[in-house]
Amino acid sequence: MTRSVRTLTLALLGALLPLSPAAAQTAPAGAAPRSLLLIPDAVFDGVSDQAQRGWAVLVTGQRIAAVGPVTSLSVPASAERVALPGTTLLPGLSDLHSHVLLHPYDETPWNDQVLRESLALRTARAVNHLKATLDAGFTVLRDLGTEGADYADVGLKEAVDQGIIPGPRLFVTTKAIVATGSYGPKGFGTEIGVPQGAEEADGVEGVTRVVRDQIGHGADWIKIYADYRWGPRGEARPTFTAAEWQAIVATATSSGRPVVAHASTVEGMRRAILAGVETIEHGDAATPEVFALMKERSVAFCPTLSATESTTRYRGWKKGVDSEPAGITQKKAMFRAALASGVTICNGSDVGVFSHGTNALELELMVEYGMAPVAALKAATSVNARLLHRDADFGRIAPGLLADLVAVEGNPLHTIGALRHVRLVMKGGTIVRR
Repeated sequence: MTRSVRTLTLALLGALLPLSPAAAQTAPAGAAPRSLLLIPDAVFDGVSDQAQRGWAVLVTGQRIAAVGPVTSLSVPASAERVALPGTTLLPGLSDLHSHVLLHPYDETPWNDQVLRESLALRTARAVNHLKATLDAGFTVLRDLGTEGADYADVGLKEAVDQGIIPGPRLFVTTKAIVATGSYGPKGFGTEIGVPQGAEEADGVEGVTRVVRDQIGHGADWIKIYADYRWGPRGEARPTFTAAEWQAIVATATSSGRPVVAHASTVEGMRRAILAGVETIEHGDAATPEVFALMKERSVAFCPTLSATESTTRYRGWKKGVDSEPAGITQKKAMFRAALASGVTICNGSDVGVFSHGTNALELELMVEYGMAPVAALKAATSVNARLLHRDADFGRIAPGLLADLVAVEGNPLHTIGALRHVRLVMKGGTIVRR
């Protein structure tokens, strides 16, 4: 994206939402930061095994000032007290696999989104996606590819950071990187060149150049497709060679950027893990041996259960009515193997395949497939923050951290579906939904 196009994109975003809640509640220059005392029924701090009843959280300015039993806190006389009866207060949730520039495939197929929807249309729609996500209590997103929308994720991140539009804290990958011939819209004549949903690169020199170029355009992470459905019968097969992988990870790491891999085959995962990626996405065909290697190499796993369930429903499956398709059965078995292995499991849903703002579906499925609710909540808070290398900033309720908080009705440690019932969302000390 050229500078002029990026400026135009920001101008469009500004016209759509000229004043975000964060901008509207900013204290006047020179004024003392205001304090708020949030008083829920219970507080889950993101790391403990249970919620603490009778606790409250004191927020001053953008950060958490104190947390503990409400009677033990030293609260300024000027603090505003926010009563939240019947709720559990948690750290703001995070989703490490999102596509804010996509919308559900049962609305518009992926091919048509990439080929027929303009950059301006997709960016405008993404503004609504970001607001819906924030309103649902997700204060952090790692966005894993613009899917044909160039560097629009960088402009969206800038717009959120500047208070032009409301949205979660964004960590972006720009275009994502694929091997030539393995990705892109399908179903066209072989002589027809069509726009790609990612950026093609080949060879050590080629992948090095593309990684550097994406970093120069604002990528926080580098995303690579370790395999894709390009086998002779349309089956998933590995793409990049070991030498290409080494160049990718070395180039990204030298700039301080981690690498994330889309991978569903055993060999694709193995090459990515050995090269030094930090997270593996999807992992449909993962085996206990693959998970053991991930654990040995401290590589985290993002299972994206929601994507499989959603795309299966789009093909006509009625959950609870029809018999379980083989793909769902395989996904459940894979997830149970991941749990048994002890590999670090993060929360990432592939939202965009399904509706933005319903990100909690992934946590519900993680619990349905065998994970304890408290482990799922940790995955969406402190674990994700650690994987983003930002656990000193968010992901827990502790003094000094950013006041990214969500209050939900009921107790999600007992009933994970409580995450759907959001009462309050705070980002950086500002209440954005109440």
